[in-house]
Amino acid sequence: MKLTLSNTFSTQLPADTNTINEPRQVLNACYSYVTPRIPSNPQLVSVTPQVVTLLGLINEDVLSKDFINVFSGVTIIANSKPYAMCYAGHQFGNWAGQLGDGRAINLGEVQHNNLRWAIQLKGAGRTPYSRTADGLAVLRSSVREYLCAEAMHHLGVPTTRSLSLITTGDAVLRDMLYNGNQAYEQGAVVCRVAQSFIRFGNFELFASHNDIASLRQLTNYTIKHFYPSIEVGTPQGYLQFFKAVCNATRTMIIHWQRVGFVHGVMNTDNMSVLGLTIDYGPYGWLESYDPNWTPNTTDSQHSRYRYGNQLNVGGWNLVQLANALYPLIENVEPLQQILDEYTEQCASDYITMMCRKLGLTYVTANDKLLINELELALQLIETDMTIFFRNLSNFKKEQTSENNNVINIIIDAFYIPTEITTNVQLAWVTWFKNYALRLQLETQTDTERKVAMNLTNPKYVLRNYMAQLAIDAAEKQDYTVIEELQLILQQPYSEQPQHQKWFAKRPEWARNKIGCSMLSCSS
Repeated sequence: MKLTLSNTFSTQLPADTNTINEPRQVLNACYSYVTPRIPSNPQLVSVTPQVVTLLGLINEDVLSKDFINVFSGVTIIANSKPYAMCYAGHQFGNWAGQLGDGRAINLGEVQHNNLRWAIQLKGAGRTPYSRTADGLAVLRSSVREYLCAEAMHHLGVPTTRSLSLITTGDAVLRDMLYNGNQAYEQGAVVCRVAQSFIRFGNFELFASHNDIASLRQLTNYTIKHFYPSIEVGTPQGYLQFFKAVCNATRTMIIHWQRVGFVHGVMNTDNMSVLGLTIDYGPYGWLESYDPNWTPNTTDSQHSRYRYGNQLNVGGWNLVQLANALYPLIENVEPLQQILDEYTEQCASDYITMMCRKLGLTYVTANDKLLINELELALQLIETDMTIFFRNLSNFKKEQTSENNNVINIIIDAFYIPTEITTNVQLAWVTWFKNYALRLQLETQTDTERKVAMNLTNPKYVLRNYMAQLAIDAAEKQDYTVIEELQLILQQPYSEQPQHQKWFAKRPEWARNKIGCSMLSCSS
């Protein structure tokens, strides 16, 4: 197995001079060298063929012992020096200080077809940033990350990718719900792939230490390699960089909203400067449409990271990045102007995105009201977001409010159809009347609109109960559910009638089941 390395991060940025792998504060460094923990009995569970190809590997490589050894941490790639990145961050709105890669170890950067990919093992052991943790990961969280990153990619959402999922053969002690009930679980390692894993927190770290030289060096590096059209080393260039990050962040979150995804832990150390969805922990997809829902038990009291607040939190996090970059710019006004533009553009982009979900090809002055009324109607009774929007494409614009059967188009999205009261039915009939009138302004045929809507509204998403079924089977060494979901989620907008059973509301048994409703950060 041969990988072509082109390590820029570890050769062009300052390293930690202390090579002892123990929890500590690290100064004036972007990373610390560290060696992965050698697992006792690594076994390959699954690989993603597309990502194998991205790295210039072939099927024979995947079948080799060398593949398992490298991507589980047994052996080190020749001429490479693995490292953990150092960064800080705000967690749940509070400054947390130094954080860093506590359970992620970067193997290096692979170059293939003029593209460079950073490869990283999650769950491969302790680093200087592990604090009191062990740096390991368990099978359940690894299955969730492995599947979700690829699901998001095929949904068209900017994201890190998953190369492989490997069990380690080692037991890992975890308190799954942070309630004092520790238990041993199976250990696993996911190999994550991205153009870069640089986060807002990398910049916050140096700003908090007033280490302007390292801050400048990191920013120049990031612009040079990932925003090459921007001038390096000038205040104007740094402003352009910040604006580019704002745009990438907004685009990413708009996609989250479009598919009903809730990240669950939008701390600044989990925000990519490339606008990639990163760090899949207690995420979830909206089952019942509820803007106030968060999948994270740690966030349950204040719901800071709820679905309806994600664009706002993105803006709050960008303020923290602006504060970190300020020493390079030393001018508040242009930074504030870019932040104001983010807020304004979020509002505009959200309306445009929702119009696309409704099959509207352009935005009119009254569309915001139509969307607001829809969002209120969706909350009248428990309504599945994915099924609702997918089935809405079956509506014919000639149908009117006089035909009360319009509600039958979306009835499969209601969790308890018997709760459809007269008031609920009236609200929906009224909305459909307004929707039909709006569609009269469109030139598309019903068939053309259906095709467009079905390319915007996915049929299959990785619902928590689906991931949990894969986990339950995997813990018994049955990986067929992982394979089936991986196959389905590669074509989330296609009908796939042979997989129709997965186009279904959350089953009642999963409503309050651990892992299917809310989750903790424990992994």
